[in-house]
Amino acid sequence: MEKGECYKIGYVAKAHGLKGEVTVIVTEPMDLDSVDSVFIEQKNTLVPYFIKELSDRGDKAFVRFDEINSIEQANGIKGCSLYLPKETRPKLKRGEFYDDEVIGFTVIDEALGELGSITEISNSGPNRLLSVDVKGKEVLVPLNSPFIVSTNKTKKVIKVALPDGFLDI
Repeated sequence: MEKGECYKIGYVAKAHGLKGEVTVIVTEPMDLDSVDSVFIEQKNTLVPYFIKELSDRGDKAFVRFDEINSIEQANGIKGCSLYLPKETRPKLKRGEFYDDEVIGFTVIDEALGELGSITEISNSGPNRLLSVDVKGKEVLVPLNSPFIVSTNKTKKVIKVALPDGFLDI
C-alpha cells in the first residue's frame, strides 16, 4: 500500500513487557478495537502487521502484533508510525475535514480575495492552525469559527474572514 493512500493514526512509543507487546500512542480519535491490522512505516515502506491482542486506553493502547514475540523485536519498531487506509476513515460532517485532506487547498479571504495555499496543519496547544503560504510568507490562521467561513472540498477552497491588519502581523 502506498503512503499517500493511508493516514497516520499514531506511533509505537516503546516496548511493553518481555513478549513483544508495545505501547502505541494514538493521535487520531478512533476505536482501535475495530481494527484487525495496521501498516507500520519501516524504512519509508508501509509493512502490514496483524493485531494479535489489544488493550485500548483512549489515546494510548497496548498492542501485541503477530510475528513480534520478543522485546528485541518490539524495540525494532519503536518510534515507527502507524497507518490505516484512508478509505477506512469515518465520514465527517459537512464542513469538517481531516488535516491531510486540505493540504494544497486555496485560501480565499472574503475581503482580500485569494491569499495562497495551505502547506500544513499544525497544533499549538489546544488550537489547530492552517499554515498558508501567502506570497512566500507563512501565515497561521486559527481553525476557529470566526476565521473559517466555509470549506469546499470539491473546489479545494477554504474561505476565511480575517480581521483588518491580520496579514500585517
